[in-house]
Amino acid sequence: MSEAQSAPETEQRTAHELTAFQQNILTVLAEEPQYGLAIKRELESYYDTEVNHGRLYPNLDELVERGLVAKSAIDKRTNQYELTKEGYDLLLGELEWRASKLITDGDRASDIEALVE
Repeated sequence: MSEAQSAPETEQRTAHELTAFQQNILTVLAEEPQYGLAIKRELESYYDTEVNHGRLYPNLDELVERGLVAKSAIDKRTNQYELTKEGYDLLLGELEWRASKLITDGDRASDIEALVE
């Protein structure tokens, strides 16, 4: 196979390509698959303000298009959203990057260990 015909490299996806809102959607879905209104309620609890449908569903659709979230129909009006392996890997990479910046000594490492427990 010539260079011109070589297979494309796999794209490394990183969380910095997403908005904070999209990252928070992924985080909510990391717990379990949910339907749209349940995601909306979780985000409203986190933001302590209303999350409009016009903001939530276009972002969910974009995450589906990117392969980070899978969408399936529960019934004619309700869809369920589930974090994909790619979405999980993206969140894990983001967590790893943040931990590498946050954990600078043993005391901070202990604080993180306490959170995990």
